[in-house]
Amino acid sequence: MQAIKTAPGTINNILSYYYDKNAAERCVTFIEKFCTHVKGELAGKPFILEEWQKDDIIRPLFGWKREADGLRKYRTCYVEIPRKNGKSNLAAALALYLLFADGEPGAEIISAAGDRGQANIVFQIAKEMINNNKHLRARAKVLRNIVEHKGSWYKSISAEAYTKHGLNCHGIIFDELHTQQNRELWDVLSTSVGARRQPVIISLTTAGHDRSSICYEMHEYSEALINGSIVDETFLPVLYKADADDEWTNPKTWKKANPGYGTICNEAYFEDAVKKAKSNPSMINSFLRLHLNIWTSAETAWIPDDIYMKGAKEIPFDRLPSLPAYGGLDLASTQDLTAFALIFRDDENDCFYLICHQFVNSEKAHSKKLAAGIDYLQYARDGDITITPGNVTDYRIVKQHILDACEKYDVREIGYDPKFSTYIVSELIENDIEMQPMAQNITSMNGPTKEMEMEIMKGNVIHGGNKCLRWQFGCAIIYTDNNENKRVIKEQKENKKVDGVIASIIALNSYVQNKIDGDDDIILDILTL
Repeated sequence: MQAIKTAPGTINNILSYYYDKNAAERCVTFIEKFCTHVKGELAGKPFILEEWQKDDIIRPLFGWKREADGLRKYRTCYVEIPRKNGKSNLAAALALYLLFADGEPGAEIISAAGDRGQANIVFQIAKEMINNNKHLRARAKVLRNIVEHKGSWYKSISAEAYTKHGLNCHGIIFDELHTQQNRELWDVLSTSVGARRQPVIISLTTAGHDRSSICYEMHEYSEALINGSIVDETFLPVLYKADADDEWTNPKTWKKANPGYGTICNEAYFEDAVKKAKSNPSMINSFLRLHLNIWTSAETAWIPDDIYMKGAKEIPFDRLPSLPAYGGLDLASTQDLTAFALIFRDDENDCFYLICHQFVNSEKAHSKKLAAGIDYLQYARDGDITITPGNVTDYRIVKQHILDACEKYDVREIGYDPKFSTYIVSELIENDIEMQPMAQNITSMNGPTKEMEMEIMKGNVIHGGNKCLRWQFGCAIIYTDNNENKRVIKEQKENKKVDGVIASIIALNSYVQNKIDGDDDIILDILTL
């Protein structure tokens, strides 16, 4: 476990600061006497603090005082800690201490987060703690969106709030700072404490992946304080984390990064999480970030080649005309690859058959700049690519291929990226083909990407070993946002393509959406009986 209680050389500066044991223990006593657990098998029982919670966070934060005026030394406390270590309970208890027992007249206490749902988590826990204790309950007025106590109040707020100005905060509990899309909320709230005697901002968060974020700025600032390269005697950094070169599957690493290991979170929980990550490589970065508190890239390799090749079984082409088919069209610029995918659902064998055909212009196919292992001419000989004449992809050939496929198979719908598709889509619609736009943003792509990942991992997507598609799956990496939404992007190197992958995901999305719509129809039929 790596926990740094203060920056080097600040606590022992006896000329400026002293340790007030009574003040430190006052907060500890308040939490253990008046706060409770609210979930799980301990729900309703007293919140007995772990030693690391007391020694690393509470006692330094509330115990160290300035000799000049007796006010608190630390005004900002940044805690970076993996999930499942009781972060939200501790945050709620600290908020209640600041509201009920910190001695600040007319205190304004805020629970803040990136969105309303996240901000409300700590606030709701605090409300339940109040309801569980007769002394707090008797002294508070608990309303839906605010808790009031003798002229002080506590509420939650998010980046979505219509206004954050006009606040005069005594205490700010900032939950999951890594989810902040920008620094606006942090800046507004951190400047709202200027009129208070000893305000405190407490941020409790897991690591993230956005290195341009306010959270990473705080992370780097904390690291600099810890290694002594800067000095800020008002800032308390507390980091619990593994190191990047630690073996992520080793229980010693789990214990090192998680101060609540063995008490709040157990070994079985980590064993299960590691097992899932091993079987789904795109989850490894999430495990490193959420459970070992290691800042990662937003991007991670998606489908390993051995997993992709689970689907290299022979496609029963004679069965395909009898199966419902759904298409996906990724129409790139005329200088790049265009991909058309068809996915067939075989309920009898509980699998999908995937046919992906791509198009490239002759000049590009014969280019000498192609990287080793990329052979458009061989892909064409294999029947996976059509090479169109000239230096641009001929959309007329693409359109005819799609029309021929629709004539041959029972194509129910074709999804498409509307970015480059206006011309060809209008002509396909004129031929009575059902077309459905699907933008390639993370919100639209998240669901079908996860669905494709799950089906491929299970070996349920039979593609016949398509070599061109195999190459593109090898180029595909996953971008994950702060809300764990996923989308496929290509590795940012020359000669990396994912067009066939995108077309396949769009095709699967068409199937899923039509299945959902079909279920809705069944429900409506039943309700009208």
